[in-house]
Formats: sequence, structure tokens, C-alpha cells
Amino acid sequence: QVQLAESGGGLVQAGGSLRLSCAAPQITFWRYTMGWYRQSPGKQRELVAAITPAGSTDYTGSVKGRFTISRDNAKSTVNLQMNSLKPEDTAVYYCNAEGITGPVSNLNFWGQGTQVTVSS
Repeated sequence: QVQLAESGGGLVQAGGSLRLSCAAPQITFWRYTMGWYRQSPGKQRELVAAITPAGSTDYTGSVKGRFTISRDNAKSTVNLQMNSLKPEDTAVYYCNAEGITGPVSNLNFWGQGTQVTVSS
């Protein structure tokens, strides 16, 4: 069973920073677009940021300019640097791997989630 291992969540004051990491050693990492999603109580899970194997990135509007997603294909890791955090960023953050080429097309894996809490 594929497991994505997230780390780096926690409690931070508004304006602070956190860095989330996700390790995915069990997948052919370069075949996957990696993403970070978040879900807060009563809301649907939403895409925060994604990065393709070639390094193209996409961000939801509310985090543009504050969050940066990056990946290390050699280490099979993806990171999310979160700066200038706001209380509305509070959520459980999930790592996602979406297969996009060849035999892994349409495969999709999730991490268990890591809590990020931003206090005002």
C-alpha cells in the first residue's frame, strides 16, 4: 500500500511561517504531479498548490505570493513553504500524488494529513 508521509504541521501565530514536507518513496515520483490540499471543518477539501514533474506550479488565489511549492525528484519529496500565515489558513493539509504518465495514469494517492493551526 502506497503511503505518503507528511510532516511539519503545527501551531503558529498569524504572520508566521511553517514548512510542510511529504515523502513518497514508494512511487515512481517523476510520473506524478504532486499537490497539497487542505480541508477545514465544514468545508470541502481544496487544492492549495500543485507542481508537475517538470516543475510547473499552480496555486489557489488566496495563497499566491505567500506559499511556495517545490519538489526534489531525486529524493521523492515535495515541500510547501508557507509564509505570512493567516488564521484562515488553519486546516488539515494533505499531500497528494496524481499519476499523469504511462502506467500510473489515473492513480491517485493521499497522505493522512497534518494539522496547521494559525492563531490570531
